[in-house]
Amino acid sequence: MDNTVGIVGLGIMGSAIARNLVERGWRVIGSDIDATRCVELARAGVIIADDAGRVAQGAPVIMTSLPSPTAVEDVAQCIANSAAPPRIVVELSTLAIADKLRFEAILKEAGHIALDCPLSGTGAQAKKRDLVVYASGDHTAIARCAGLFADFARQSADLGAYGNGSRMKFIANHLVAIHNVATAEAMLLAQRAGLDPKMVVDMVGPGAGGSRMFQMRAPMMIEGVYEPATMKVSMWQKDMAIIAEFAAAVGCATPLFTLTQPVYAQAMAMGLGEQDTASVFEVLRERNVIKPTGR
Repeated sequence: MDNTVGIVGLGIMGSAIARNLVERGWRVIGSDIDATRCVELARAGVIIADDAGRVAQGAPVIMTSLPSPTAVEDVAQCIANSAAPPRIVVELSTLAIADKLRFEAILKEAGHIALDCPLSGTGAQAKKRDLVVYASGDHTAIARCAGLFADFARQSADLGAYGNGSRMKFIANHLVAIHNVATAEAMLLAQRAGLDPKMVVDMVGPGAGGSRMFQMRAPMMIEGVYEPATMKVSMWQKDMAIIAEFAAAVGCATPLFTLTQPVYAQAMAMGLGEQDTASVFEVLRERNVIKPTGR
């Protein structure tokens, strides 16, 4: 495969992926509506294009990492209108199935192949190439992208029919939502019990009670520092809504996941929207303040 790849959306995930690919010898053409991001990535060796259409004209494979269904649809339309030859367009964002299908339809009509390939991992993991690609769609196109995926992720899998990538991501994010709040609760409990929090991280993390979220987020909770965010609470709220909609659509009750939703909502209400989701620790700490009782 040609070693040129396009990336539309140079936010937390897109920028980390772009940097890793440049380091591994890829010619990366990128675009983003944020001029500051474009300047930063140009310094890292990314060729900056004016828009997604220009990216499509120069790259046989384009990856999109975008914040909203509207942005994804606009980019699909821009690529479709670009008069570029047939391209493989790899959609990495977390979106509802209906949004992914609309993306596919727009590109298919213009002669392009869309793949649904959301990522498992945070921005911090993206920097270390510690991502998993949940690929779904055209088998031949996925096989052509195997080398590309290997240069920015530790694992990828062909999950079959288009849309299965998103379904797998919903399951993963369902667990992330629970493990993150569970980590905050456990760390608060350890704090109240008088344990050394760093010792808790060292001893619990590798054990049966540990999780990737515990290992990543518990140290942030100890320090009480939630920036730079690997996943902002405001963005996570969007993902939570998508998971809830998905669970309802397949008729599956999710009591533990449902219990976490008010915790994230309270984080937003406390002004933590731009902070890392580890900041739910502050929500639980606020809830656990013991107020004096009156006589």
